[in-house]
Amino acid sequence: MSLDRFYPIFDSADWLHRTLPLGVKLVQLRIKDMDEAELCNAVTHAQALCRARGATLVVNDHWRIAIDAGCDWVHLGQEDLDSADLPAIRRAGLKLGISTHDRAELDRALSMSPVYVALGPVYPTILKKMKWHQQGLERVTEWKRLIGDLPLVAIGGMRVDRAAGVFAAGADIVSVVTDITLSDDPDTQVRDWLEATR
Repeated sequence: MSLDRFYPIFDSADWLHRTLPLGVKLVQLRIKDMDEAELCNAVTHAQALCRARGATLVVNDHWRIAIDAGCDWVHLGQEDLDSADLPAIRRAGLKLGISTHDRAELDRALSMSPVYVALGPVYPTILKKMKWHQQGLERVTEWKRLIGDLPLVAIGGMRVDRAAGVFAAGADIVSVVTDITLSDDPDTQVRDWLEATR
């Protein structure tokens, strides 16, 4: 399976209107605080936008809504795995990506046959408070050795100037959040990322 090497994460479908025309082909919608009706509308809208542009939409956490909206991909964190109905996800044909931070989590993730594994935070991140310190490039290399051909997504503190080193360490995909969303010029930042990951 071939996935794009640039994987931005956004908290609103508005970002998809802005970035899909620039050439983004793999994107995650991660919405944390929204009522269910609005969330259903947002996911359905995002899925339609991605399909129209030939892009892959990954829905974070909300696997029931992803199923109802006819999505193809879902991403679950370790906490979400505790409550997710994995048989239902499989029956719906959803492809599953899973976050990992240590070896126990990686072992757990691999037992669930994900289509990719994410490792983070590779660098210090301001996105959210985490109990894990930066993993570093050596951990990226270790994870890639452990998972083999399975795509490895590196996330956390990503900047354009770090992309080459992260890929050289073994990552297949780089996931980006605040480097775009907090940029003074997000469009240029997306273009720079696209250039750095092609």
